[in-house]
Amino acid sequence: MNPIVHAELSWLLAQGLRERRDRLLVTCAGLAPDLDGLSLLAGEEFYSRYHHVIFHGYVGALVTLAVCTALARQRAAVALLSVAAFHGHLLCDLAGSGPGWPIHYLWPQSLEAWSWSGQWNLASWQNSLIGLAATLACLACAMPFQRTALELLSPRWDAEVVRTVRRRFSRQGDSGPA
Repeated sequence: MNPIVHAELSWLLAQGLRERRDRLLVTCAGLAPDLDGLSLLAGEEFYSRYHHVIFHGYVGALVTLAVCTALARQRAAVALLSVAAFHGHLLCDLAGSGPGWPIHYLWPQSLEAWSWSGQWNLASWQNSLIGLAATLACLACAMPFQRTALELLSPRWDAEVVRTVRRRFSRQGDSGPA
């Protein structure tokens, strides 16, 4: 699945958290498994051997949990949500990374491959539909929460998008033509 969609789904999971910082940590937890994608820097062969291995397992989950919890303000909530976001990433990869991309959750103790026979390709309609739904859900958060996933990049940009979405879809503006 696309890293942007992983980020959006993780950010949506964190909406109950008060602090932007904590929402950012949960979002990072949902992206963390792809740290093993940096193996591409060692070459294509190294990448094809170690992506979905080094950080797509319990070791990555424990490291992510420790870092996110240590940096969080709402530690218990961030701990729980970061583990959920991390494992949500793994489930999305099991479903939509394409055949031939198993996860080695028990590495380094075991190279046992976990996969699902119904995996769909990365460039599938399923992933596109999930991505569209996640993006629309992130935009919809402008109404109840007065924020969108753009808060991760720039609070100023986020405020402008929230203002625009709220102006366009607010019931208060329904009394006449715009």
